[in-house]
Amino acid sequence: MVAGLDTNKVRFLMLCLIWGSTWIGMKAGIEVVPPLVFAGTRFTAAGGLLLIYALAKGEGALVRSKDFIRLFAVSIFMITLCYGPLFWGMQYIDTGTAAVLEMSLTPIALLCFALLLREEALSVRRIIALGLGVAGLVVLFWPSTTVAALPGPEAFSGANLLGGIAVASAAFTYGYGSVLARPLLRAYPALLIAGITTFVGGLSLVVMALIFETGALAALSGDWGSVAWMSWLFLVVFGSLIGYTTYMRLLRDVGASRAGSYAFVSPVIAAALSAILFAEEVTLLDIIGIMVMLSGAYLAMADAPTAVAKTCTE
Repeated sequence: MVAGLDTNKVRFLMLCLIWGSTWIGMKAGIEVVPPLVFAGTRFTAAGGLLLIYALAKGEGALVRSKDFIRLFAVSIFMITLCYGPLFWGMQYIDTGTAAVLEMSLTPIALLCFALLLREEALSVRRIIALGLGVAGLVVLFWPSTTVAALPGPEAFSGANLLGGIAVASAAFTYGYGSVLARPLLRAYPALLIAGITTFVGGLSLVVMALIFETGALAALSGDWGSVAWMSWLFLVVFGSLIGYTTYMRLLRDVGASRAGSYAFVSPVIAAALSAILFAEEVTLLDIIGIMVMLSGAYLAMADAPTAVAKTCTE
């Protein structure tokens, strides 16, 4: 990082930019490839590359046996049990509802689990930041939840309700996994933990796809077309190799609730890209929601530590 800059705030902004743009790749990919296959192969590939890079940098420390269970749990909660239900649930509820559920619940879950596991302390600033962020998300996405809330007949009885529950559950599994990961990130290089969790979690997603997802085996042949492959590569490189590793370092240095406030900025990036690339209209209500969300993110990160925490190798 450039000398004199607040490393963690630069990382935070970079994460928001990256994860605010990855929705384009996900949207393009799952239109062609079964969602669990698309996500599982993406994370498996990214995890393998991260582990190779960690070894090349000399950050391939041996994991102590007492940490095996925690590391496996983090992999399952942050990747498998987050992205599996998320992608499954999004098939049965509209995008606006999914956005409100997942992005508003993620920072709440992160803070709740951080408090329960005594990784962070509660403060008035954090409560206000959380309230502002969630309020902004609701203002930005609520109109889309009231238009065509039921795009078509339910695939099965209760599909919309179960889809919403699945999307909501993703925020809590991700939040719990993130808080569980912080002690590991203090003991091992972030690059190594990112590599192991994405690889193990990705492989588990592929197994889930082969068991539960129609067309999964055929999709593994890779006959996806150029657009889907470009989207996949974009997600592997930016969404996982760069984005996920950046999130892990933020998680280690500033805590789960602050790191999770990316959910209040990434939608702003997504909205801006929609306006630029797809000429989508930005209303006054959108602008109000964006300003409120950015205020919440600013409060969350304003008192974040500027120094980078050190592990045994970083």
